[in-house]
Amino acid sequence: MTGIGTLLRIGMLGVARDRVVLALTFLLPVIFFSIFASVFGNQRDTTTRINVGVVDLDQTEFSKKLVKALTAEGGLRVRTTENPDGTGYALDSRERAEKLVKDGRVPVAIVLPKGFGEGGQIFSRSETAPKIQLLADVSDPIAPQVVQGLLQKVSFTAAPAAMATEGMGMLEKYGGPLTPEQRKSMDTWTSMLAQQESSGEKPSGDGSNFGLPIEVVDVMQPPGAGQNIVSFYAAGIGVMFLLFSCAGAGGTLLDEEEIGTLGRLISSRAGMTGVLMGKWLFVALLGIAQLTVMFLWGAFVFGLPLWNHLPGFAVMTVVTAAAASGFGMLLATLCRSRAQLSGISTILILSMSAVGGSMFPRFLMTETMQKMGLVTFNAWALDGYINVFWRDAAVLSLWPQVAVLAGLCVTFLLFARLFARRWETL
Repeated sequence: MTGIGTLLRIGMLGVARDRVVLALTFLLPVIFFSIFASVFGNQRDTTTRINVGVVDLDQTEFSKKLVKALTAEGGLRVRTTENPDGTGYALDSRERAEKLVKDGRVPVAIVLPKGFGEGGQIFSRSETAPKIQLLADVSDPIAPQVVQGLLQKVSFTAAPAAMATEGMGMLEKYGGPLTPEQRKSMDTWTSMLAQQESSGEKPSGDGSNFGLPIEVVDVMQPPGAGQNIVSFYAAGIGVMFLLFSCAGAGGTLLDEEEIGTLGRLISSRAGMTGVLMGKWLFVALLGIAQLTVMFLWGAFVFGLPLWNHLPGFAVMTVVTAAAASGFGMLLATLCRSRAQLSGISTILILSMSAVGGSMFPRFLMTETMQKMGLVTFNAWALDGYINVFWRDAAVLSLWPQVAVLAGLCVTFLLFARLFARRWETL
């Protein structure tokens, strides 16, 4: 028993002295729990609002009240102009609303068509009757469903008297005329709803039985186009494993230090700067090859539309691999051993991947976490790939992502060179 107690004590001391083991054992699980709890635990949080554009082409009393009710809905952040602060062009056409969605400014835009609020049209299921259109970016599958549900909800509270009157009109049309008693009750109920409406009082019920005619339109790709959603998974998984590969490849500096060859390389004409740049270039080329293989596999096996987006893919792949390689060099110069590098890189990369969108889309997160994700390498790389494959963005429009990733690359290399000075003093 004494021997077992001694072994336990030695083991506990070893764990207590190894900060990497402590972090992997206790810190990383807590970080992941917090991230997943924040994402999926807040799915019913009414403070999380969806940005949505609204175009009222009908301009009837009912459509105006519907827009007003949508604006007052706590789950939505409605805009009727290009910018949320009311500036920019007005959303006065379907084309402008579609542009807002394609540019990624909002995930959904609601278009109330001309003639929708006219008599007999609100409930109509006729093929020729105007339908509300939800112009959606289906890269976010949650937002269109939520907006559709909220639209059905507010349709009754927007103008209950009009809804009730038209509903009874449809009943008379297909079920026969009302009796005098039914007509009297209907008039009384309509008058009561009108009074509630004018006083601002919300009627009971959610209007779910009325069912507005709604058509969801995917404006990001033509009907029958390939599943561009594959690009999300290719980019997310590719970037995460690229970071692991670059961190591991950067660890060759530690291997050469251990076997004694690093000192000879530094004392050569290349110097420490030349050694770092040579390692960085090799790891960057390796990263480019890794991402290329990932996307080629997606193109041949899963129909990823790579060939139509080669220029944007090339630009994003080069800057992403270059920045990831710089990240690997920085980690290698910070760490003192391969074991330390493995532990620290695992913690950092998994945390960045979870917050940055590699594991699940950032649109599922709260607004606070989405903003936090912008401090990670993954978020900018993924945004660039999404703009290329999903939004068909021109190469020049990728400048924000390219600028940030290039800036990160330079920053990583400068700090790596600073920390590598310890090898020059050996």
